[in-house]
Amino acid sequence: MAVFTPVTLNDLSAWMRQFPLGDALAIKGIASGIENSNFFITTEAGEYVLTIFENLNFEQLPFYLKLMRHLADHGVLVPAPVPNADGELVVALHGKPAAIVSKLEGSSQMMPQASHCAEVGAMLARMHLVGKDFPLHQDNLRSLSWWHETTPKVLPFISDELQHLLRAEVHFQDAFDSTSVYKALPRGPIHADLFRNNVMFDGDRLTGFFDFYFAGCDTWIFDVAVTVNDWCIDLETGALDQTRVKALLDAYHSVRPFTSEETIAWQPMLRAAALRFWLSRLYDYYQPRDAEMLTPHDPAHFERILRLRESLPVPPLPTT
Repeated sequence: MAVFTPVTLNDLSAWMRQFPLGDALAIKGIASGIENSNFFITTEAGEYVLTIFENLNFEQLPFYLKLMRHLADHGVLVPAPVPNADGELVVALHGKPAAIVSKLEGSSQMMPQASHCAEVGAMLARMHLVGKDFPLHQDNLRSLSWWHETTPKVLPFISDELQHLLRAEVHFQDAFDSTSVYKALPRGPIHADLFRNNVMFDGDRLTGFFDFYFAGCDTWIFDVAVTVNDWCIDLETGALDQTRVKALLDAYHSVRPFTSEETIAWQPMLRAAALRFWLSRLYDYYQPRDAEMLTPHDPAHFERILRLRESLPVPPLPTT
């Protein structure tokens, strides 16, 4: 959500005529994030979010936008993509694919309590169940094959100790991926990036999940692990907060009970979730791209989390 492709109000005004939203009145770049160019836009019909996709192409994008539409149509709180006059959800702007979605109410809850984590857990479980009927398939593009592709690109920049940690964890995940337990894990479309800044609250009321542009089909327990590794930790140390973990997992389990295979896979998936974001942050830090408002994230945050998930017991999944 950095700004790689600038858009002026004049640019937007002409382009917006194909959408049923009236005239464009204002546009403001969104500084957070590192993958796409995002803007808040004000139109005669209200406030929306404009995204210009910097890495995803016209062929890939229907999966993300149609998934959001599917979830929204089935009661999951997500932004609804807006079609143009021809019914298209993806339209070129400055030669790149772009889309408009509805803007959620509220703001991100950056200091969550157990009650917020419970809301997130329950909605995540509902999202997984609703996604079972989604007809399109796309693999999680930041899973094991991407880890193998990206690891050699960052190894020259990091210490011998970190090289060993990275190689060892990829090897561990390779081995776990081949087990019968892993193959039996329930799966379907996942958000894959459900951090605190990708969820909106109005007070204590959850108003929606957004930024689905890392979504893909993968194991549901990996999605839970990504979420717990952000929502239920001390940000300074990466340590799990037992109360918040229990609140999120219990709420999820009440909507979709965890399986016995997921119980076995829980700690390996917490490690996998930490590895995925450590590796992507290493790549973004050492192989940066130009952007007007880009702020790279600190890779050491997820290095700490990975070391903790490897070395310490984790709160178990609920079983009853």
